[in-house]
Amino acid sequence: MKVSSKIYCTLIFAFLFAPIIVLLIFSFNDSKSLSVFAGFSLKWYKELLNDRNTLNALKNSLLLAASATAISTIMGTAAAVGINKLRSRWYKRVMNTVTDIPMTNPDIITGISLMLMFVFVGRIFGASTSLNFWTMLIAHVTFCLPYVILQVLPKLQQMDKSLHEAAMDLGCTPFGAFFKVELPEMIPGIITGAIMAFTLSLDDFVISYFTSGNGFDTLPIRIYSMTKKTVTPKMYALATIIFFVTMTLLLISNVIDTEDSRKLKEMRKKQQSGT
Repeated sequence: MKVSSKIYCTLIFAFLFAPIIVLLIFSFNDSKSLSVFAGFSLKWYKELLNDRNTLNALKNSLLLAASATAISTIMGTAAAVGINKLRSRWYKRVMNTVTDIPMTNPDIITGISLMLMFVFVGRIFGASTSLNFWTMLIAHVTFCLPYVILQVLPKLQQMDKSLHEAAMDLGCTPFGAFFKVELPEMIPGIITGAIMAFTLSLDDFVISYFTSGNGFDTLPIRIYSMTKKTVTPKMYALATIIFFVTMTLLLISNVIDTEDSRKLKEMRKKQQSGT
């Protein structure tokens, strides 16, 4: 049974990562061939750095992802605090369900519905162009927000509720108790939520495609336009960079979650030994 499970896991990982490995290898190919590896070279990365349109798309993606991350992190943290303070269990369940809808809803449905809403509102106000950077920003905040709430809310639920009251008994104002007691406990969840929001915003294509306006292309949209023409290893080099950036952010998020879980276990052991 153990041997069969190992074989099964190996096949699954090979199926998942084989295309990525091929992409990484051929991004360093010396020739244009997409089937024969002629030798190691960095020329496709050099050509990528000289591609102004791609660099401009990268700048747009970073600007959009950073803005969406900042807004969704602030709003998501505030929403998590509000949901945690609700007394009605039924109302909490309703809010959690509403929060989960953007995550479970297909991206194409979200993208089309947001596009129709933006066009409708734009026509009401007589705007010449209904889709632009701001519509993309609103769309990205919409689908990033639930992930921030999902990361912050468990940290609040794990926290001892008496700490806030104890801080107020010692002379803190409600805001002072929040920033001195609750906020430090939420920091790991806030950081993890921000990393997830940045990664999702940076990689998103479907929703960005439907809500983008003329003159503002993100990196995924740029890659899509490149695939309509002849596929070159320059696109492989771009995908390799995105892969490593995303993987680094996910590893940081996992390290933070692991460290936070370890501290939580140690705290519970101390509480049990103290009782």
